[in-house]
Amino acid sequence: MEKWFVINKKADFEELGRKFGISPLTARLIRNRDVISGEEFEKYLRGSITEANDPHLLKDVDRLCVLLREKIETGARIRIIGDYDIDGVMATFILYSGISRVGGNVSTVIPNRLKDGYGINEHLIEQAKEDDVDTIVTCDNGIAAIKEIAYAKELGMTVLVTDHHEIPYEEANGERQYLISKADAIVNPKQADCFYPFKGLCGAAVAWKVIQVLYELFEIPAEESYEFLENVAFATIGDVMDLTDENRILVKEGLRRIHHTKNPGMRALILQNGLEIEQVNAYHFGFVLGPCINASGRLDTARISLQLFLEKDEQKAAAIARELVELNIQRKDMTADGVELAKELVEREYKKDKVLVIYLPDTHESLAGIIAGRIREIYHKPVFVLTDAEDGVKGSGRSIEEYSMYEELCRCRELFTKFGGHPMAAGVSLPAEKVAAFRTMINENCRLTEEDFIPKIKIDIAMPVGYPNPALVKELEVLEPFGKGNTKPLFADKDLKLRRAAIIGKNRNVLRLQLETSFGEIVSAVYFGDVEEFLNYYGEKFGEDEVKLALEGKNNKISLKIVYYPEINRYNGTESIQIIIRNYQ
Repeated sequence: MEKWFVINKKADFEELGRKFGISPLTARLIRNRDVISGEEFEKYLRGSITEANDPHLLKDVDRLCVLLREKIETGARIRIIGDYDIDGVMATFILYSGISRVGGNVSTVIPNRLKDGYGINEHLIEQAKEDDVDTIVTCDNGIAAIKEIAYAKELGMTVLVTDHHEIPYEEANGERQYLISKADAIVNPKQADCFYPFKGLCGAAVAWKVIQVLYELFEIPAEESYEFLENVAFATIGDVMDLTDENRILVKEGLRRIHHTKNPGMRALILQNGLEIEQVNAYHFGFVLGPCINASGRLDTARISLQLFLEKDEQKAAAIARELVELNIQRKDMTADGVELAKELVEREYKKDKVLVIYLPDTHESLAGIIAGRIREIYHKPVFVLTDAEDGVKGSGRSIEEYSMYEELCRCRELFTKFGGHPMAAGVSLPAEKVAAFRTMINENCRLTEEDFIPKIKIDIAMPVGYPNPALVKELEVLEPFGKGNTKPLFADKDLKLRRAAIIGKNRNVLRLQLETSFGEIVSAVYFGDVEEFLNYYGEKFGEDEVKLALEGKNNKISLKIVYYPEINRYNGTESIQIIIRNYQ
């Protein structure tokens, strides 16, 4: 079961609609996204790249760029150390391209997920020293590498950190003691003494801000740095950052520019996924293109993805993009197998546990987080998926809002060789013989109640399914791009009669429905979830015979209550409204 509730934020929606030229309904949807003042409404609706925050407001950015200019002008060897996910790849690409543009002697390293782990480490520092590298620049990592950076400084290297992760700390007597890094400059908006007005930038956005200041020092027009906005947008969505405030501006501008991208690798990735460049939106970045980039870092090396965006030859770019698409297909198959194994284990042994600790020794360790996320969606419980690694057992966790995963891991810290994370996700390393103890301890400490396991569905407006028309649905496009912090609007309606149901699709995984409202209107609807589960639910509620009648297009007694959003269905040159069902009761 789920708990549905309507968001009930107050404002003068009629006045807001008149002021900004939108309907009161759209004004209410924007207010539901915590946009309050008239200035915030204006920025939400019409914010442009000219309103992006001044990069000079970032602490240490001027110091970092002055140091970088000195290194570039003296021909010192510079090495960028990035990360193996979308954000890390994009940040590395931006820094490498920007430093190369101003004449820097620059190389890149993206750690191997399995051999190196996350971020800068002593092995990569020693490798840089052997290569006569003078300066290391980190991106999307480095803020937590206190010991590693101290080691690089002992070797006489300059270390410049660009990152967006939380500042590391230790807790003593209930007080946080933030750890001090020996880096020569740190650009990270999360620093307590950084007065940059927006703290939610991704690593690639921070890297772009650095390049903006660097270009300024080399008297390169600011507009030239805008070519990286498509990469910033890609990373912002791929790293699941909140699409609010400045991020909303960066993503909107990046999406606009990607429709005319000049990057052969970006074009190849879009085309190899069967998409039209002019139609790419935030969904494609998050769920079609992004997984291809991440797949290389999971199953092979993210250097393939970096090479894609650096490649100038169209044919070579197409070959790399094909390889990434194939890797992603392989990743999806492996993930599906892992999810099925995890479900079987939960149903057989752990269904009563409040925190699911699932040990899948033979599963590829890079897929643990994805599998944990899928299992979390199914059971709405905190989930850890553990796999065998070279040095014991490694795992990733995905949480629910009511459970701070990192805090709970702190209460079991004696079991781990290494752990870290934040409230909604975490990573652990531990000896294989301590897996059972971890499962026991994390559950014994758990204070979640049965109420916490009930998913909560936030509905924007209770609105009859017959109300949306093409004009309204088109107006809702002003809310885009959708993503974390700016979700697609959800509506709800009840007492809908099921007139007809049909299972469609190549894999028979889509349900097309005809619904009748209490006013006698007939509305077309589609459900993309688990079709068998949907039909079984109504079979149990109204009887299997009633479901059979619905599938035959005959009168039946089934009545639905749904959460939905409307879309325009275009067919043979005509437009009609189609309801997409998200949840049902």
